[in-house]
Amino acid sequence: MDYEIVIGIEVHSELKTNSKIFCGCSTKFGSEQNTNVCPVCLGLPGVLPVINERVVEFAIKAGLALNCEILPFSKFDRKNYYYPDLPKNFQTSQYDLPIAVNGYLDIDVNGHTKRIGVTRVHMEEDAGKLVHSGTISNSDYALVDYNRTGVPLIEIVSEPDLRSPEEAKAYVEKIRSILEYIDVSDCKMEEGSLRCDANISLRPKGETKLGTKTEIKNLNSFKMVQKGLEYEVERQAEVLEDGGRIIQETRSWDDNKGITVSLRSKEQAHDYRYFPEPDLVPIIVDPARVEEIRANLPELPDARKKRLMDEFGLSDYDAGVITASRLVAEYYDEIVSFKADPKVAANWLMGEVSKFLNSENLSIVDCPVTPEKLAGLIDLIGKGTISNKIAKTVFEDMWSSGKNAADIVKEKGLVQITDTSEIEAIVDSVIAANPQSVEDFKAGKEKAIGFLVGQIMKQTKGRANPEMVNNLLKERLAKA
Repeated sequence: MDYEIVIGIEVHSELKTNSKIFCGCSTKFGSEQNTNVCPVCLGLPGVLPVINERVVEFAIKAGLALNCEILPFSKFDRKNYYYPDLPKNFQTSQYDLPIAVNGYLDIDVNGHTKRIGVTRVHMEEDAGKLVHSGTISNSDYALVDYNRTGVPLIEIVSEPDLRSPEEAKAYVEKIRSILEYIDVSDCKMEEGSLRCDANISLRPKGETKLGTKTEIKNLNSFKMVQKGLEYEVERQAEVLEDGGRIIQETRSWDDNKGITVSLRSKEQAHDYRYFPEPDLVPIIVDPARVEEIRANLPELPDARKKRLMDEFGLSDYDAGVITASRLVAEYYDEIVSFKADPKVAANWLMGEVSKFLNSENLSIVDCPVTPEKLAGLIDLIGKGTISNKIAKTVFEDMWSSGKNAADIVKEKGLVQITDTSEIEAIVDSVIAANPQSVEDFKAGKEKAIGFLVGQIMKQTKGRANPEMVNNLLKERLAKA
């Protein structure tokens, strides 16, 4: 393609507070419609908002985790626009003086690390929710639920440093990971507590001037981020190749059709008629408080990844997969704390544990096999008590029964056979019973040995030590 892709992302994350940003209403998700509301969040006449201190603390925490400068003086503004889910007809947000500016984060794509600038992190209130009878572009009516109105948000605005839909997806994944690590948001995209808007434009390669951008609103899954941007790249390129021009507009992703659809022309900042919020005092941040929050930040994803590579010898890929989620990383650290082999633990966590969790759509916190029990299973493999193959059978039983690996192995008589004379006798009987396979092996057909190994493992119900089986079988065949 003769065009360079330029992408900027705005991530909106609901903060994990018990009450809303300017009132005491609950932020609980899933309550009956229009029950978590009061005169303040409904914008009734004569009410005054009061800032939730925890919101400011969480915003500072997010800013620090994103390597931002925390401004000592910031303020709230009114962003004026009309939409049915905005009862005040303005959104209380931050405009020219946000809480945090000039940050960055690093993303890894295809083995390359790239630094993405973070322009700002600012606080604002969420709007309500429109419930459409159909899709956003094809509905007979929409209902309004104001429960979400006033739920605290931070908006994280990137620099236009992203150059592909794949980079954009990696960026949003990294943002979610960081917010999850610092525990300021539950980051549940399926509930709308983490969603993003993407600005995208194309320009001829070698050009420095930005092209006309379009914005794709409310992308609420990683897959949607990548697919929506991929479609928009194709659409814009086709328009330009046909001699047309891109219109600056806001578009929506239609997941059923796999396309973006136009919603409205794209607003400029002046269209919102921003002005300082007169009912809220400016926020003065004590530098000592900022340093106190910084000192209490947890180990972040990049630092944890480096530790797992340095301390346990994990590969860049394995450490990256494990540390992408704080909960998974904590589960892994706990396995290793029980003296499990770190590399074997990583393989099991990314293999069987992930497979079973995905098949039942469970989170790691719901895993029925605790880190201690998994460490016990790994210990049995390391001691040679059971083979890897038998271990998978034991793990399945652990998953369904909740029992310890040692108890299952004992109850079912699954201890690995390591007695040389016992295995020799079985090897001899299998060789004697399969003369054709022996002849095939002598004729250079390597697959024949696999058949013989299978027969031996079948007779021992998988309990024979695989390494001993292979060695003894090769010895016997060499003499046959």
